[in-house]
Amino acid sequence: MKRPILFAIDDDPQVIRAIARDLRSEYKKDYRILSTDSTQEALQSLAELKKQGEEVAMFLSDQRMPDMLGVEFLQQAKDFFPKSKKVLLTAYSDIDAAIKAINDVQLDYYLTKPWDPPQEKLYPVLNDLLDDWQSHFVPDYSGIKIVGYQYSPKSHEVKDFLAGNLIPYRWLDIETNPKACELLELNNIEEKDLPAVFYEDGSYLVSPSISQIAEKIGMKLEATAQLYDVIIIGAGPAGLAAAVYGGSEGLKTLLIEKRAPGGQAGTSSRIENYLGFPNGLSGADLTRRAISQAKRLGTEFLSPVEVTNIQLQDQYKIVTLSDGSELRTKSIIIATGVNYRKLEATGVHNFTGAGVYYGAATTEANACLNKDIYIVGGGNSAGQAAMYLSNFAKRAYIVIRRPNLSSSMSQYLIDQIDSTENIEVLGESVVVEACGTDHLEALVLEDLNANEKRKVDAGALFIFIGNRPFTDWISLEIAKNEKGFIETGQDVVRDSKKNWSLEREPFLLETSVPGIFASGDVRANAMNRVASAVGEGAMAIKLVHEYLATV
Repeated sequence: MKRPILFAIDDDPQVIRAIARDLRSEYKKDYRILSTDSTQEALQSLAELKKQGEEVAMFLSDQRMPDMLGVEFLQQAKDFFPKSKKVLLTAYSDIDAAIKAINDVQLDYYLTKPWDPPQEKLYPVLNDLLDDWQSHFVPDYSGIKIVGYQYSPKSHEVKDFLAGNLIPYRWLDIETNPKACELLELNNIEEKDLPAVFYEDGSYLVSPSISQIAEKIGMKLEATAQLYDVIIIGAGPAGLAAAVYGGSEGLKTLLIEKRAPGGQAGTSSRIENYLGFPNGLSGADLTRRAISQAKRLGTEFLSPVEVTNIQLQDQYKIVTLSDGSELRTKSIIIATGVNYRKLEATGVHNFTGAGVYYGAATTEANACLNKDIYIVGGGNSAGQAAMYLSNFAKRAYIVIRRPNLSSSMSQYLIDQIDSTENIEVLGESVVVEACGTDHLEALVLEDLNANEKRKVDAGALFIFIGNRPFTDWISLEIAKNEKGFIETGQDVVRDSKKNWSLEREPFLLETSVPGIFASGDVRANAMNRVASAVGEGAMAIKLVHEYLATV
């Protein structure tokens, strides 16, 4: 945490040196000491300190300065740091002015010069004032701050990106948080330009792109080499496992992720059926551990970087990135996972990011406080989201087409949902319309049995329906099934229409292109569980070794 500041000003160079010396002698361990002999320099520095999120615990100002009286300086300093203690340094002849300043600027104390010895005439007074200041002091959050509108899709995108990449931040709603307005005024930012992202060093970005944010916080966007043994595309559980094993087994390994590591599992608030964690763990915690482990073992990680194409060149694979750059690799593991299918209901598209969210969107949990929310989907992800969001929402409703959850959700989650008073399952029901002005306010639900519709108030809608493989970007002729999932192993050669160019049969996770593997949910006939995805990621590295031994 940053140390608070003791700020001293006096136009006499000899006096200001004495003040700074005495303050450092007693307080340098707990406070930063700043001093100047110029009122203009002092006021300019206060504006910068405010922008940088600094705290001034105390001002000590001389009264008689040629450019500005000490009382006037303290009055202006109060606008920047209203809770700071204010001490006036006066000559004996200025005591009347000091007494008047007690009322004018809420002066806390005045000291007559000289104050020798400071152990008797300075420190006891300042200690008492600083103890009082510390008793009321609540440190301001010093990390990244986001100012925006709660129901702004752009604000949601920024929050979701930072949360997905495990970057701490504080959200300041411009409509409800006075601190948000203060930051805008201080930096001359207009509300129409939101969201704005403020950094610890005092800098900020207005309506930034994700790549701008990533570059500012030091995320790696460029590869260090041109040739790799294996490039892993996608940092879900399968990709992360491959990255760990690739690095540990000495392969020159590059992991590329277009948004945030963890995939759908990374947004899960609690995974309770993963081996070795009897109390469960969050998707974010699993992701954090895996990323740290992979990097420690030597895997290079690029994010947010998107792969747009794969081409073949002799024995090498050419990976094209969104910025047009190209990387060469001997093998590839595709672990891009799946996306949630869009909900085809009237009005839903209008409110995506403004009350309607695909996936867990735990960043919006606080906005659900004391509201009725709706969750569409009957899988484990929907159940985990319901359990988490029920801690905030007045009531959480799970909307499913089937009569109950028994055929699509793990029993442990069903039991938890049944025992949670503010979660209700609406079986044989669908969402047919989303309503509102600039954000979601209500939903129209249809009872499939009674063929009846009703309108309900809704604070938010979270969608977890179906799985659509993220394979549209692949232009290379890789065999896929009718739903777009990548076929591997025996599935590749089972259909005579799909050519396999080598005499040997494809390895278990190998696609129809030798040396390109698929693992996790993107693969046809995958099990769709975190543990199985991790297993496939590890297995893919073993198969990469076998492939590299043949070329």
